[in-house]
Amino acid sequence: MQLPLSGAVAARLEILDECGSTNTELVGRASGADAENWPDFSVIVTGSQTAGRGRLGRVWVAPPGQTLAISVLLRPRLPAGEPLEIDHYGWLPLIAGIAMTKAIAPLVPSHSVRLKWPNDVQIDGLKVSGLLAELLPGGRAVVLGAGLNLTIPAAELPTPTSTSLALNNPIGPDAGLADRALAGFLTELGRLSADFLRFGADPEASGIGEQLRDLCSTLGSQVRVLLPGGDELLGTAIGIDASGRLSVKKSSDGRVVAVAAGDVTHLRYE
Repeated sequence: MQLPLSGAVAARLEILDECGSTNTELVGRASGADAENWPDFSVIVTGSQTAGRGRLGRVWVAPPGQTLAISVLLRPRLPAGEPLEIDHYGWLPLIAGIAMTKAIAPLVPSHSVRLKWPNDVQIDGLKVSGLLAELLPGGRAVVLGAGLNLTIPAAELPTPTSTSLALNNPIGPDAGLADRALAGFLTELGRLSADFLRFGADPEASGIGEQLRDLCSTLGSQVRVLLPGGDELLGTAIGIDASGRLSVKKSSDGRVVAVAAGDVTHLRYE
């Protein structure tokens, strides 16, 4: 796999022929004895991930040669050089979701590209990418993992609510599609995370909160949220708070609940 555009953006880019999980690989390398050689914005990528993981413990289905598995290391520091406080880390996977949405949109100009909270990227309501964040030991760095359905044909998509980039790209699965998608993602992620840190991790002053609300298809939707403990929440998604949590107005009693993590279904798509 040749990724010249992406290599120019990453601080370090490692392309693996195959691996179990790019997140596991990068977490291990960036926190091991060789950690000093893995600077902020190091990237591991593969076209063949055999043990990918999604949110809430799910398996990410990744047919060899038809998807892209990406992991990016962030060692976030504020302008004066101090490490980002752990309380603000919840915005980083949301920023990655914004970045992937912005990267994909120019590649599918005739389609609607939106972000389903917290960080599933959809083309015309069908999932093309999902993201998963993992803290490094010590909590001063994070690996942001992204899976992108690149060239999976319609007959081989893992679910009825999935799609692939090539199915919606006007010129189909051309050889440079992976590099353009990855370079776009890394460029947007670098710009957005730098803005966030430059403004002291303030989502509103940095413009991150506004961009998230503009791109988020979940807002205003009737939703079913499967919470990590197994409980289910039904209601209307009415906002995103200062911590990046989804505000849901419950159908049963009108009470507003802040959701930090959960599997969201847009009921209008069922």
